[in-house]
Amino acid sequence: MHTSTDRLTVILDDLADELIAFRRDLHAHPEVARTETRSSGKVAERLEAAGLSVHRFTPTGLVVDIDPPNAPAGPPSRRRRRIALRADLDALPVQEATGLDFSSTVRGVSHACGHDVHTTVVLGAGLALARLAAEGELATGVRLLFQPAEELQPGGALDLLKAGALEGVDRIFAIHCDPKVDVGQVGTRIGPITSASDTVTVTVTSSGGHTSRPHLTADVVYALGLVATTTPAVLGRRLDPRAGVNLTWGSVRAGTAANAIPTTGTISGTLRCLDVRAWDRAEHLLREIVEQVVAPTGVEVDVQIVRGVPPVDNDGESVRLMETAAASVLGEDSVHLTEQSLGGEDFGWYLTHTRGAMARLGTRTPGGRSYDLHQPELVVDERAIGVGARFLAQVALDAGRRLQEDESGAGEVPVR
Repeated sequence: MHTSTDRLTVILDDLADELIAFRRDLHAHPEVARTETRSSGKVAERLEAAGLSVHRFTPTGLVVDIDPPNAPAGPPSRRRRRIALRADLDALPVQEATGLDFSSTVRGVSHACGHDVHTTVVLGAGLALARLAAEGELATGVRLLFQPAEELQPGGALDLLKAGALEGVDRIFAIHCDPKVDVGQVGTRIGPITSASDTVTVTVTSSGGHTSRPHLTADVVYALGLVATTTPAVLGRRLDPRAGVNLTWGSVRAGTAANAIPTTGTISGTLRCLDVRAWDRAEHLLREIVEQVVAPTGVEVDVQIVRGVPPVDNDGESVRLMETAAASVLGEDSVHLTEQSLGGEDFGWYLTHTRGAMARLGTRTPGGRSYDLHQPELVVDERAIGVGARFLAQVALDAGRRLQEDESGAGEVPVR
């Protein structure tokens, strides 16, 4: 008799060609945030063909429940009895430059972040889990989330959360492509693996004047210079350095003439934090620091901070479940410690509501070129699709067994 892990391999080997074709179709027809109508429609069509009920929690966001045959009918239990797997559907406004036969057919839009892979991986995991459920091999229910607008801060995760997508969910898991890691490898980390990300814009104003008479006006260019150089340094001294706080400016604009002191100027950039507590403090503190820095110059100042996403802060038990699953289906040597990133990921919103973790999925061909995300040349080794689907499906199985045993008082599932 086959174990569920053996069956996963058989099922996903059978689906391998279909999943690659599905991913290529998504890749050729990318859709930016909140326009993912075709992409979500294709996902819904395939899941419905497998006998699953698809619910549109938002115009382009899908939620699909896979239940054991003996699961009770009705609304989710208040005792969270479901494991969730999340994928993101949207593409980027980036012109593709890969030369692939299935390159984007939409000018100026491409899956340069690998969301077509994420979507196909969760689809494949869901199809495999649905077959196992029919065979009586699913201990607890699994919920698939296909989310819009990950690339549009503060993120489409908030749309699904507001619609109740995590009701009845005990843990949630996800993967993200890592084009610097070989296919077949999974990167994990306990604690924050991505950063909070906010947009900061500082506007300073004065009456302006002639550069021959700087003493008669407040100098907005000088004030911007102080903001640019002093604010990051002071912020770094006011917050715990272990919080991974980074304020980096990306744009400075003021004036048009060399002999005129302009009346207004702006500087904008990003504030990133690895620690959610530091993120909660940083907004008020940054406003205070900017006002203090420019106070001696006499300019008027306005600080606008647009909150982005929280850090993806993986809980330890969920990471260990992922590591056990990877060792089971990919081999003992498949797991490595992934680095922290100051990039933002709206999966962090889910982890403010329930336990869970995100892992990085290697997509580089061994011995091949490394790529960077959000770049026009990004190419992934498509073997990562089957790898990711087996991995996430096994995570769902293991986490479901852990939940079932915990609730029955039978003890814990061994975790390596």
